[in-house]
Amino acid sequence: MPKVALLNINGEKVKDIKLNDGIWGIEPNDAVLYDALILANASLRQGSKSTKTRAEVSGGGKKPWRQKGTGRARQGSIRSPQWKGGGVVFGPTPLVNYSKKQNKKERRLALKSALSYKIIESELTLLDNLNLENNKTKEFSKILDNLKLEKKTLVVVNELNDNIIFSSRNLNNIKVILPNELNVLDVTTFKNLVVTEDAVKTIEEVLI
Repeated sequence: MPKVALLNINGEKVKDIKLNDGIWGIEPNDAVLYDALILANASLRQGSKSTKTRAEVSGGGKKPWRQKGTGRARQGSIRSPQWKGGGVVFGPTPLVNYSKKQNKKERRLALKSALSYKIIESELTLLDNLNLENNKTKEFSKILDNLKLEKKTLVVVNELNDNIIFSSRNLNNIKVILPNELNVLDVTTFKNLVVTEDAVKTIEEVLI
């Protein structure tokens, strides 16, 4: 079982916590984790690009010139793709579906793999609680300094309150979420993972 130090908001060690080996101590499955990241990024694609085909552009109701006798190539419409202002052949369409599928067991394994990597790479920090006295950004920044966290940090708390929301929202490198919002993309994108003791119990109850 992985054993991680539990710290307070001053960066002082309170005790050691044994984490569930089936969640935080598995051998990461890189293939499943890769597929989960592809799925997560694909789901963010909006598919907003669009072009008009020759049936959608305006004009072109009349044949440009007669079929024979002009010495030029025959043309049926000025909205054909070879004309300037004509329709686009096989252009992008907003109807494209970028979503991918991954079964529930694989998604769970991918998240466990991402969490296990945080243990392997020593990027997990456990807090006994995250009780803030006020909603000042300065106080949240002070906690990060105490924990010696400088890069992008994902914070998982069991309950969000106004002090946590308001004090963290102006920090570009910080994201605060609930345990049920934990996902592979955030865990892998953010360098540091900070989890409160209560949130750890909730995560283990769901993923066990």
